Amino acid sequence: MKLKGRGSVILFPLPFQGHINPMLQLANILHERGFSISIIHTRFNSPNPLNYPLFRFYPIPDGLSENHVISSDPNRIVAFVKFLNSNCQTPLRDCLAKLISTSLEDEDPIACLVTDALWYSTQAVADDLKLPRIVLRTSNVSSFIVLSSMSLLFEKGYLPLQDSVAEMEVPELPQFRFKDIAMLEASDRESFLQFIEILVQETKASSGIILNSCEDLEQEFLSKLSLLFPIPVFLIGPFHKYFPASSSSLLPQDRTCISWLDKQQPNSVIYVSFGSVAAIEEADFLEVAWGLANSMQAFLWVVRPGLVQGSEWLELLPNGFLEMVGERAHIVKWAPQQEVLAHPSTGAFWTHCGWNSTLESLCEGVPMICQPSFGDQKIDSRFVSHVWRVGVHLEFKIERGEIERAIRRLMVEPEGQEMRERIKLIKDKINLCLKLGGSSYKSLDNLVSYILSM
Repeated sequence: MKLKGRGSVILFPLPFQGHINPMLQLANILHERGFSISIIHTRFNSPNPLNYPLFRFYPIPDGLSENHVISSDPNRIVAFVKFLNSNCQTPLRDCLAKLISTSLEDEDPIACLVTDALWYSTQAVADDLKLPRIVLRTSNVSSFIVLSSMSLLFEKGYLPLQDSVAEMEVPELPQFRFKDIAMLEASDRESFLQFIEILVQETKASSGIILNSCEDLEQEFLSKLSLLFPIPVFLIGPFHKYFPASSSSLLPQDRTCISWLDKQQPNSVIYVSFGSVAAIEEADFLEVAWGLANSMQAFLWVVRPGLVQGSEWLELLPNGFLEMVGERAHIVKWAPQQEVLAHPSTGAFWTHCGWNSTLESLCEGVPMICQPSFGDQKIDSRFVSHVWRVGVHLEFKIERGEIERAIRRLMVEPEGQEMRERIKLIKDKINLCLKLGGSSYKSLDNLVSYILSM
């Protein structure tokens, strides 16, 4: 039941699918707790206001062309985020100033601004307008710690990565190897470290941090986070478990996959999706196809347009491939992922290990094959395969034989059943944290009280 009005919260998501989803889920959570919600957003990758009739939406100019495509290159993504911070700072200030003026007339006070952590330029805007800013970090605690320690890791000589120590444990972070903390190969190290430094600095200057995780998953990292960020921290996740699957997808979802799953045996299907940004080479695409085919397991494969650079969709598949796999396979451009993972026929998830996907898989008790490419995905993958031990890490060259063996480990061999039992315990633990008295339940209560006290 929605509580009575408690003022307004303004949210400003970063225009990536993996960042928009949790921000709008957070908006739903806060709305349910009695806050009116306003969403400021870029025109690029704009969310659909029709899906959220109870929220107010305010687009701001971003300097991008209508047909702009986000690169899958990590260095270009960093450059893109910097570009957005530079271009959107003034339009955001203008929009907020108008909303503050209107709120005074309507007697609907603005409690705070919530922005993605990567919107570092918004702290100066919030300070100018005397508006408290709370940061949403869309990844988990451990990867935020690694990111925030990047300058130190370079100072100590741990980075850039040396092949001779790649497999060795990081002394200060024994859960991880040196190769796990190498989030990306920066083409301009000084510029990259400057980017991280300002992100960390502006997060520390904020009024608090919200994370889409829960204490029960990352207990051992919370004290480290408190040392790095001596401001209030709220772990209230998993966000998506508060409500049924929401409709913030920027891509149209092909629901034929659900009726196809309905016809499959329990735990018999491997679901394959590498997220909304990652791209792979044509040779790797073909190895994935043959690995899936040779595993002899049923598979649901998301082949997003643009997954293979220069291709339209499935034209790179070998002649006769679709006829050969027949009814054992279903290929779509995009899928309603939460529903797919919750489906009883889904037995494993081959994923890029973005945090949203990892968390959704944990919540449904689906073991994973991990194929990270950059950023926090490497950290998440290490957790899945070696800390929680609920998945297999495809670490080396993408090769059909390795893929077939990984799939069979999860789907056929006893090791897969052991992972299924371990991830079931994690699923139960996560469900408890959201119930009355659970860690996320209490943390959300604390967040609401904190916002009301501002």
